Amino acid sequence: MSFPIVEILGVPVASLTMQEAVEQAERWMDERHCALIATANAEMIMNATHDAELLEILRAADLVVPDGAGTVWAAHHLGHAMPERVAGYDLAQALLKRAPEKNRRVFFFGSAPGVAKKAKQKAEALYPGIQVVGVRNGYFSEAEEPTIIREIREAQPDLLLAALGVPKQEKWLKKYKEELGVPVSIGVGGTLDVMAGTAKRAPVWMQKAKLEWLFRGILQPKRAGRLLALPKFVFRVHASRKH
Repeated sequence: MSFPIVEILGVPVASLTMQEAVEQAERWMDERHCALIATANAEMIMNATHDAELLEILRAADLVVPDGAGTVWAAHHLGHAMPERVAGYDLAQALLKRAPEKNRRVFFFGSAPGVAKKAKQKAEALYPGIQVVGVRNGYFSEAEEPTIIREIREAQPDLLLAALGVPKQEKWLKKYKEELGVPVSIGVGGTLDVMAGTAKRAPVWMQKAKLEWLFRGILQPKRAGRLLALPKFVFRVHASRKH
């Protein structure tokens, strides 16, 4: 299945619904495809404007979903249809929810020591029968990478959720995509932290009001500098429309 693509500052973002994203990921798992899914919010797209390697990875990814109100706004501002936001957290939960009935095997990789294990316990409570076949924290040296790759390969997951932060997770998944041999890999940022209860997600009303970015800024003042990416993003998208 192919989706209309909206190019936002050089990043090809798919115009699709959450349901379509879930169905595509399921199809790739059935086909044993080895797909890389990226979840592009405004911050990631801005990163890609000055990180050539990240931009190349996003352009080569099997699917880039619009994770964030800013991405959906940009598509509309550029005159393209984009039905809804496909947040990485929600996409991960939708796939985890369907995993038991589909007999999927899942691996949690990333975040601080202990977080992936807590996220596994949460997944087992929320989605009875789920097979989380491995967990590994995101603190490692280059020398440990062969061991991690072997761990993931031996666990034979259908779905790998990597929470290493942008752009490290995208670069790591791309670098080892063929070696890992996982049907679907997704960079999921803070998803495991939210599942483990070590980070909070914005209240539903803030999500609906497209204010999740503000909630994160209030909760983590050290992110304030990163929030400056948003007005820069708006400016760059607006400027790109004129060309």
